[in-house]
Amino acid sequence: MAVASFTIAIDGPAAAGKGTISNAVAAHFGFAHLDTGLLYRAVGRRTLEGADPVSAAQTLTAEDLDQGDLRTAEIAQAASKVAVIPEVRAALVDFQRAFARRAGGAVLDGRDIGTVICPRAEVKLFVTASAEVRAERRFLELDAKGHQVTRAQVLADVRERDARDAERSTAPMKPAEDAVILDTSDLSIDAALARAIEVIEPVLP
Repeated sequence: MAVASFTIAIDGPAAAGKGTISNAVAAHFGFAHLDTGLLYRAVGRRTLEGADPVSAAQTLTAEDLDQGDLRTAEIAQAASKVAVIPEVRAALVDFQRAFARRAGGAVLDGRDIGTVICPRAEVKLFVTASAEVRAERRFLELDAKGHQVTRAQVLADVRERDARDAERSTAPMKPAEDAVILDTSDLSIDAALARAIEVIEPVLP
């Protein structure tokens, strides 16, 4: 399906399933996909190596996004911390907006896509789930990779990130007023994807 530009903004907290849904939606419609959280994870990774966060954001390269360790819990926490810095967010806005309006359609997932990055996106979804469900998903993911963590630690991390993301002064995480809320607490991946497609298809050109 060829479209000039069509933006799908998918926001939500950590481990709600927005990345999985975004990837699947992009594949279903043949759109490009950008996990904007990787931008912040890449900046966070560089700060752990001693870089200034604003400079890291301003000089971010495609190679930084290809680092294989961007999904660790340590880098997730670093990403959440640099994401509250207004200058870091400003440095990454233009990249995201250009991607969003590329020819052929784009799916972007993050925490402020529908509210700040692409407020005029044709479709906005806010994917969420209870903190307990999200923590269990993240625990199983980390445990499978051999990380030594407990369920209690992961739940505490999830709640800490939620609070930091929702309470930051710049671009706090919240649903856009016209976003469709998709609660995945009791949904399978297939069911969540089907619901997302139901929302998107009627709006397509």
